[in-house]
Amino acid sequence: MVLNYIWIAFFLLAAVCAIVQSFMGNTGVFADIINSTFDNAKTAFEISLGLTGVLSLWMGVMKIGEKGGMVNTLSKALSPVFTRLFPDIPKGHPAMGHIFMNIAANMLGLDNAATPLGLKAMESMQELNPKKDTATNPMIMFLVLNTSGLTLIPVSIMVYRAQMGAAQPTDVFVPLLLATFAATLAGIIITSIYQRINLFQPVLLATLGGLCALVAGIIWGFSQMDKETMDTVSTLVANIILFGIILAFIIAGMTNRVNVYEAFIEGAKDGFATAVRVIPYLVAILVAIGVFRASGGMDLLIQGITRLVESCGGNTDFVAALPTALMRPLSGSGARGMMVDTMTTYGADSFVGRLACIFQGSTDTTFYILAVYFGSVGIRHTRHAVTCGLLADLAGILAALAVTYFFFG
Repeated sequence: MVLNYIWIAFFLLAAVCAIVQSFMGNTGVFADIINSTFDNAKTAFEISLGLTGVLSLWMGVMKIGEKGGMVNTLSKALSPVFTRLFPDIPKGHPAMGHIFMNIAANMLGLDNAATPLGLKAMESMQELNPKKDTATNPMIMFLVLNTSGLTLIPVSIMVYRAQMGAAQPTDVFVPLLLATFAATLAGIIITSIYQRINLFQPVLLATLGGLCALVAGIIWGFSQMDKETMDTVSTLVANIILFGIILAFIIAGMTNRVNVYEAFIEGAKDGFATAVRVIPYLVAILVAIGVFRASGGMDLLIQGITRLVESCGGNTDFVAALPTALMRPLSGSGARGMMVDTMTTYGADSFVGRLACIFQGSTDTTFYILAVYFGSVGIRHTRHAVTCGLLADLAGILAALAVTYFFFG
């Protein structure tokens, strides 16, 4: 229901902005809007088409893991923590393993692997859902963990900075890690308040404290490396872990006398079907976002924020990077394009250029994730998922502002 209102709002706001622009002499705005609908519909299909192979691969691998017992092993190992964050999922249920694998892939920056793993987790949780069109508490907690975008190795952002001529492409690593960790922590706390989960349980306190210590250790370790070493180590670790997961699942399947080839084919078929199912949801959300952008709505919003900050006597240095922050919950590719445009306009090593990169990595594409993940299992009533996801995004944006001013201001 919430996504329905948001989808309508995009079009209504775009109509208002287009009418205003036409009165101001921009008679081509309606042509831009119509062109954007075709372009974004095509983009949505291309994304789904490109996702088909990856979905088939990883759902095939996950099926081997299921039949080989790896997913059950993971779920049992994680049950002390996950049963407290996801109290409605029975202990030892395969959904626990799927959730862990998805979160691990996101933390390593393995976007192509994370999406199919996340879709598999949603399918597992949907099996436990008594109301098939309504999001459950575990689904919402899981999606907030995704939308908060915790990433330990932001390789893609550092690559973009290198391409744009940054003197030290990795100089945003520490502030980015701090910002995304703040967003994830805020997401867990906010969702736990909504769902009345007690975070003061010893296991959860120890886990969150351990994660804080781990993040601190990673920050310290990478801060001791030069750019080339950091890039090499982060990429190598991510690839080794990813291949290790595939290999471990195959070995587990062989050990338990599973026909791994047949299991892979069975899972791959599900991946293809899932990719087809998400096409309408992708078309809907990307077309709405494209229409809003083409109408000039985003530009008007930024101009309004600039005037508001100026009237309050505030520093407007950060405003030029806001398009990336505002687009990030809506569209990953749109935010990425705005990040690159900001670095091109202001320079990769400028305050605004660095801030745009940290905005890009501090959270994830909230509405895209909600549309794809909920759409894949037919969820229409999202309850408090949008609210919790956007509040986590806000925490990430504020943290990105704070750490960027601290490190580069």
